[in-house]
Amino acid sequence: MSDTKWFLRQGVNGYERFQPEYLMKITQEDIRHVAKLARLELSEEAIEAFHDQLGDILSYMETLNQVDTRQVVPTAHAIDLTNALRGDEKKPHLEPSKALENAPLQDDGAFIVPKVVG
Repeated sequence: MSDTKWFLRQGVNGYERFQPEYLMKITQEDIRHVAKLARLELSEEAIEAFHDQLGDILSYMETLNQVDTRQVVPTAHAIDLTNALRGDEKKPHLEPSKALENAPLQDDGAFIVPKVVG
């Protein structure tokens, strides 16, 4: 069995198999480069797995690129939303002493937390 990838597109007489002239390819070197940028250490097995998985995703994207979207209105959301946030309402606040009640470390009305940035 060959490793040739086939895609489906809607033709005049239903769906037909085809091979696009241009397929996005990702190399293992591309994966190593992105891993380095993300400061990830990947084993050779992981690189191989990502190579196969991302290759399949890019192949599927090529299939999606064949869909005729000329009549589709661009949207930011799949459903019409006017405002997904609740309105601002004044409510009782938590007193600082109550908020700091269980804090292991505090100083002058503020939480003391471990330093997390360099």
